[in-house]
Amino acid sequence: MSAHPTYRHVDGERIPGTTRHAFIRNGSDYYLTDLIVYADGLIDCWGLVGLAEFEEKLRSGWVATTLEQGARASVHHVAAWKFDEPQSWVTPDMLLGEVRDTIDELNGRPDSTGRCLAAVDTYLADPTDERQWQLLDAYLAIPEHLRHYALGDMDNKDWPLQVLAVGVGGRMPRGDEAVTEKMYAAALAYFARQRELRTEHETRTEAFGPVEPSAPAVSLAHRVFPKGWPDDPGLLALRNEYPCPIQVRGIEYPDVDRAYLALSTGDETGHRAVLMAESNYAAKRMAETAPRRPGWEQARLAVMAQLMRAKYAQHPALAELLLSTRDAKILYSSADSAYWGEAGPRGRNWAGRLLELIRGELAADAAGIGAT
Repeated sequence: MSAHPTYRHVDGERIPGTTRHAFIRNGSDYYLTDLIVYADGLIDCWGLVGLAEFEEKLRSGWVATTLEQGARASVHHVAAWKFDEPQSWVTPDMLLGEVRDTIDELNGRPDSTGRCLAAVDTYLADPTDERQWQLLDAYLAIPEHLRHYALGDMDNKDWPLQVLAVGVGGRMPRGDEAVTEKMYAAALAYFARQRELRTEHETRTEAFGPVEPSAPAVSLAHRVFPKGWPDDPGLLALRNEYPCPIQVRGIEYPDVDRAYLALSTGDETGHRAVLMAESNYAAKRMAETAPRRPGWEQARLAVMAQLMRAKYAQHPALAELLLSTRDAKILYSSADSAYWGEAGPRGRNWAGRLLELIRGELAADAAGIGAT
């Protein structure tokens, strides 16, 4: 289910969810639809229901896990057909277990597979009979159709897990084969090797670096200072409207935003009017009416990058301030543009992303490993 994320809004809160295909039986007809499971425990099966009511709909056949020969089925507005030798792969108990696991996953809790693997570690640390029974219970709690995925090993599937769970002399849950001492020793060797591989993975340095930053995210919120910027604005000095003059092509601009707005127009009169405006607000209003430079939409990202580089090249103290954010994700809010700022689902946060890029360039230069 986790491959198909979705959500719904409740009282302004976004509730994550995920979907899987399922048949709803309404009368004598079957309808292929999406079964939607949400983190708050509600399931949409043509109406939101709780887990207990969902189980009732499974047992009653409303959410169908068996399909009748010759029954009519359809996908709304797409197609209709009749079943011929239908086969289904899950029982009500299997699907109910899958839904329960999904709710756990959406809430960041271990699902039945995670709990079983934790029971493996517990048993291997102290292999008592009681812990083996707990391991077997945890294994059997995994929905049956998902058990062979539990180890993420498509060669051995869940064979080592079954052997370890039932022990020497026990019967395998699938196939009823008796576990021998040789089989049990092989399972122990399998899990010992898995621990070695896990340790190697945890201590290995990723060749292309970590995926997630180690420093907490930084938010550069848009602020208005009617009486002027404070003497020490902190990280807000990284914002593009922060007053620090930059020289670009022989012209001095009061800040990055003003330079960007002035360069956006190819009209000399408009350029000068934007440059000389009494405030950034006035400059924005002038830039809105000035003719746009040809090709500006395609060039604007590179131009902004050049202007921001100029800011940190010409103001070393600000470069050090940017470097102090380490590898944090920089979230840049903008009152004017979802392209430059992070503004809900539409926000592109390009100003924040460029700050991260320039920070990386500064760090590379400081370490003597720059590309040039």
